[in-house]
Amino acid sequence: MSFIEIKNITKTFNGVEVLKDLNINVEEGTILGILGKSGSGKSVLINMLRGMKDYKPDEGQIIYNIALCPECLAVEPPSMASTTCKCGSQFESREVDFWSADRYVFAAIRRRISIMLQRTFALYEDETVIDNVLKSIQGHDSEESTYMAIDLLDLAQMTHRITHIARDLSGGEKQRVVLARQLAKEPMVFLADEPTGTLDPTTAEFIHQALIQGIKGQGLSMVITSHWPEVMRDLSDEVIWLDNGEIIQKGDPEKVVESFMEHVPRPKISEEFKTGGPIIELQDVKKHYYSIDRGVVKAVDGVNLSVDEGEIYGVVGLSGAGKTTLSRLLYGLTDPSSGKINVKLGDQWIDMTEKGPFGRGRVKPYLGILHQEYSLYPHRNVLGNLTEAISLELPAEFAQIKALYVLNAVGFNENYAEKILHKYHDELSGGERHRVALAQVLIKEPNVVILDEPTGTMDPITRVQVTDSIRKAREELNQTFLIISHDMDFVLDVCDRASIMRGGKILKTGLPTEVVDELTSSEKNKMLSGNKI
Repeated sequence: MSFIEIKNITKTFNGVEVLKDLNINVEEGTILGILGKSGSGKSVLINMLRGMKDYKPDEGQIIYNIALCPECLAVEPPSMASTTCKCGSQFESREVDFWSADRYVFAAIRRRISIMLQRTFALYEDETVIDNVLKSIQGHDSEESTYMAIDLLDLAQMTHRITHIARDLSGGEKQRVVLARQLAKEPMVFLADEPTGTLDPTTAEFIHQALIQGIKGQGLSMVITSHWPEVMRDLSDEVIWLDNGEIIQKGDPEKVVESFMEHVPRPKISEEFKTGGPIIELQDVKKHYYSIDRGVVKAVDGVNLSVDEGEIYGVVGLSGAGKTTLSRLLYGLTDPSSGKINVKLGDQWIDMTEKGPFGRGRVKPYLGILHQEYSLYPHRNVLGNLTEAISLELPAEFAQIKALYVLNAVGFNENYAEKILHKYHDELSGGERHRVALAQVLIKEPNVVILDEPTGTMDPITRVQVTDSIRKAREELNQTFLIISHDMDFVLDVCDRASIMRGGKILKTGLPTEVVDELTSSEKNKMLSGNKI
C-alpha cells in the first residue's frame, strides 16, 4: 500500500538546486535507503519529509496517504483506515498534500514521524537516561511506561547506563538513547539521517542491530540515508542512489550499491616520502583513573611511541582501546599519570607535561587537532569559521584566497568551494561540515596535525579526496600527521606506519599491512571494508 509519494520535488538554496524533480514512492512497512556522497541532497530530503522549517519544496508535492480520525485528528498508517480510533470514531482514508495541508493535520502527521539526525543529541542533559526515554512515551500508565522504557533501552543496549545523567554519556551512548527516545514515540514513519556515520564500529553495530530489531523487525516504515553500502544492503528493501540532487539509479539494494561502488575512485599512489628525524616521543606514558563502575581504568598503560617529522602515522584499534585518550595526552588536554611526552620545536624538545608558556604553551600554536566530536561556530559562515573565528587575522582578499585553497585541499572543487564560503553550518551536509572542520585545522598550517576519527561522516568518494589532501599537505607544508582511527582501510591508504592499541597498550608497530596481520578476527570484521557498518 502506497504510504509516501514524492512527486516532482525541486528545492533550491541560495540559487543552487539541491533536489531536482525527484519522484519516489515508499510503500507501507518497507524501508527505503538513500545512498549518496556528502552534499548529494540526502539530508535535505529527510528534513523535507519531516516537515522541518525552511525545507518546504519549491515545486512538487509530498503526499502522505494516511488513516485520519476526523474527531481527534489521530493519524495512523493507511492500512488502519476503517478501524476504530481510541476516541471511538472511525479512521478515514486520506490523501494529504503535506506542505499544503491544514496546519492541524500537518502537525498531527509530524507528531507521528520520528527522526534521528547525525551528530544531534537531543536529550535532557540534566535528566537520567530512563527519564529521557520516559518523557517520549505517551498514552500509557506509569508502570507500563517504565517497562516500555526499559525494553527500549535494552534494545539500544543501554540498560547498564539507565540511571546515569545524560550529559555524562559519551557521544555514541547519547546516540543510542536518542534512538530509544525516538522509538518510544511509537512512530508510523521513522527517518534516519546517517545514524551510524560518526560512530565507532562497536557503537555503530549497536545502532544497526537496534534498527533491524526495532524498525525492520516490527514492520515499520523507514527512510534511511547513508554513504555506507553495508547499511543499504542490510536494512533496505529498495535503494535510491542520489547525486547532486538527482536520482542516478533505484531498485534492488545489491545492484544499486554495486553501481555506486564502481564510481568510488582509488587514492592516488604517491612516491615514497622521505621523513625527517623524530618529532614526537612518548616514553612509558600512562593514564589511569578511577571509575565507580569499573574501578581502576588503565586508559593508556605504558605506551612508547616515536613519530618522525613529515610522517603520516596511524594509531588503530576498537572503541575503548585508549586511542582518543592518547591523542588528548599528546595535545596537552589531559595530563598523564606518569611517563614522558616530548615534541620537537625547531631544535628543542619541549616537555608536554610541563604547563605554562615555557612548557607546552610554546608548542600549542604549532599543533592542530580535529576532535571526533568537532563543532563549527553556528553563527558564522564557512569563511568566518576558517578565519576570524579561529583568530586568524588576514586581509579580506587574502583570507578568501587562503580559505579557497584549504577547502580545495580537503576535497571541494574550486567552483563549489566558492559557493559554500558564505553558507552557514546548517546549510551544509554532515560530510561537508566534517571537511570544513578539517580545513579549519589545516588553515593554520600546524607542524603536527592530530586527526581523531577523521573519516566518520565521509562518503567513500570524499574519503579518497581527504586521503589525497593529507598527502598533499604533507608534501607542500612538511606537516606531520597522527591519525587516530578504527578505519583500517583509511590507514592502509594514507599512513606510512601504524600501531595497534588494545586495552591501553600498543601491541604492534610497523607498516600498515603488517599491522593488519595482527588484527583479531573481530577487529578485522569491524575495521576492514566489506564488514563496516
